[in-house]
Amino acid sequence: MAAGAAKSQAPGAQLLNIGQVLARLRTDFPDLSNSKLRFLEEQGLVSPSRTSSGYRKFCMSDVERLRLILSMQRDHYLPLKVIRSYLSELDAGRSPTFPGLPDGAATPTIIPGGKRYKKNELLREAQSPPSLLAEAVSASLIQPGESFGDDALTMLTSLVALQKCGIEPRHLRGFRTAAAREVDLIESALRPMVRRRDTASRARAAELAGDIAVNLESVRASLVRSALGRITS
Repeated sequence: MAAGAAKSQAPGAQLLNIGQVLARLRTDFPDLSNSKLRFLEEQGLVSPSRTSSGYRKFCMSDVERLRLILSMQRDHYLPLKVIRSYLSELDAGRSPTFPGLPDGAATPTIIPGGKRYKKNELLREAQSPPSLLAEAVSASLIQPGESFGDDALTMLTSLVALQKCGIEPRHLRGFRTAAAREVDLIESALRPMVRRRDTASRARAAELAGDIAVNLESVRASLVRSALGRITS
């Protein structure tokens, strides 16, 4: 559904107010706030209908669109301009490649609740032995739990491929440390903006965090390519 496009609701379709939307999404996004939802609306990413009194009313497709947007920000560190472009392609009826995913990776879809995997399902999907998952958890590459999300599947699938090349989870502990350092760097850069505590500043900080993460990833990838060039030359 295109943001700003006219909506036609089926008779009896469930409509939710902003509080009900927050209640549905906060299980997966505990930091979600009213101001964040309003910011996403102001950015044209979602367009809830309005009552005659001006109150926002969200249909279920709005809720799942929000779930996708929030997942793209949290799990893939994508800036809003990239998310907006991707959603525009979907709204136009096309099937765009999900931004930032390697070739062949599963494209996230707007599915209520997001895909969750039990341990045996995760192992089967990633074609991984239980020992490799245990090593990944021990190396803090995958968080332990009763169920796992798409990030865990992507990680474990990559670890299976790396293990075939002799690279084990224990060799990658430094990646976890490096990721924590990047987060510290982003927090340091955004601290003056976050300290203002007004809604606009905090919303802008959330968007900039994604932009910075994407640029840091670009720098890291460039350094790796440069180093590989020296190795193979």
